[in-house]
Amino acid sequence: MDLRERYIGQSITAVPTPAVILDRAKMKKHCDSMLEVANTLGTDFRAHIKTHKTTEGVRLQAGSDNQTVRLIASTVAELEHVLPVLQDMKQSSRYVNMLYGIPLLASKVDRLAALARQLGPDSISAIVDHPVQLDHLVQFWNTAGLPIGVYVKVDTGYHRAGLPSSKLNKDNLLAKLLDLDQKGQINFLGLYSHSSLSYNGSSASEALVHLESEIEGCLDALQLYSSFFTTKKDIVISVGASPQCISAKALVGNSSDAEGPDATRLRQLIAKVNAAQASGLRTKLELHAGVYAILDIQQLSTRSWEYGNFEDEIAISVMAEVCSVYNDGERQQPEALVAVGVLGLGREPCFSYSGWGVVHPSAYTTATTKPERRLIVSRVSQEHCILAWETNKQDGDGDKLPPIPLEVGQKIQIYPNHACITGAMYPHYFVVDSSTDENTIQDIWVRARGW
Repeated sequence: MDLRERYIGQSITAVPTPAVILDRAKMKKHCDSMLEVANTLGTDFRAHIKTHKTTEGVRLQAGSDNQTVRLIASTVAELEHVLPVLQDMKQSSRYVNMLYGIPLLASKVDRLAALARQLGPDSISAIVDHPVQLDHLVQFWNTAGLPIGVYVKVDTGYHRAGLPSSKLNKDNLLAKLLDLDQKGQINFLGLYSHSSLSYNGSSASEALVHLESEIEGCLDALQLYSSFFTTKKDIVISVGASPQCISAKALVGNSSDAEGPDATRLRQLIAKVNAAQASGLRTKLELHAGVYAILDIQQLSTRSWEYGNFEDEIAISVMAEVCSVYNDGERQQPEALVAVGVLGLGREPCFSYSGWGVVHPSAYTTATTKPERRLIVSRVSQEHCILAWETNKQDGDGDKLPPIPLEVGQKIQIYPNHACITGAMYPHYFVVDSSTDENTIQDIWVRARGW
């Protein structure tokens, strides 16, 4: 029986566990909000699809009104999976460009070229940060018969990929790249930075500072190598990560951070880039982010925006079943055993607390009983985990915590620390829509798998 036939209309407690649940209404809210911020700021926006890897999620991230759709994927498999949606958008006269989000590998060129031939000119872009990769760009040109869009990756401090501003012309990389642009074998787009340093922050102000630092790092590179670049077309400065882009809401909203010095400086910097006042070059700012669309415990811990409770904001949760409960002195403190582990939750730490996931409060609260503590995943093994009450610095070693009000066989929802990793454990999402009914399956979204 088809999954949709079997489960649509069923309760979320009817799904085989462990399973991942996605709330479409929450995801749509976050996607619409980000598009609105970029539109208000006058910047472009490029949505990363690596968190959800679904065709339906791409439609939400692209929005229904935007004629320009810019996306990023971490794997070629993602691009191939969402190709039908991209073709639909192209047929609706929307401009579509998909960026392969790691420095271009020769082994991926043939598949990317095949996608480009199906989508047409200006549809596929890549990142480079090493002179050897220029051969891969030419390989794409020879295979696809089309130029590939190209960003140079700038390392603005995160040290995962890219070149520092002062080393951007490593072994004449820029000179050779722009020569290929002049020959029409590539389409040079601009500079690209991705910094996740903001994940260590705990305020919108800190995230805004990281966003400012990324933009400044790219502007430094433009200033240093301005003689290499043309003034005949826009040079895109693409920056971001979800905390930075989410914090940009402070620039257009009424939050407490909106009028602070960090927000003021960043507004001025964005205006400078969009007014093409950077080193005499025509420049355009592009923000990029991915997990903003779904959120997770890590994201909310950065406090990059004034979100509500985690259960009201995070669009993804794992449905799992309680195996056993230990409330009768079997352990030093009450615990529960649940049948989901590393291979269903991930093992991603979060700086704001010591757990590996947070249980939805509906599992242990009633109209008359609402514990003051959160129930968290305190330990995790391959296929199971241990739940315990979250403790704090004020708790003494001998303080006895209350029993955990769960039953053997009970189905519970766990919010993950890192939605990208958790989602990757599953072939599909069971989709609900909290704007109508958060407990009933309304659709099945199949994820891209592999590389």
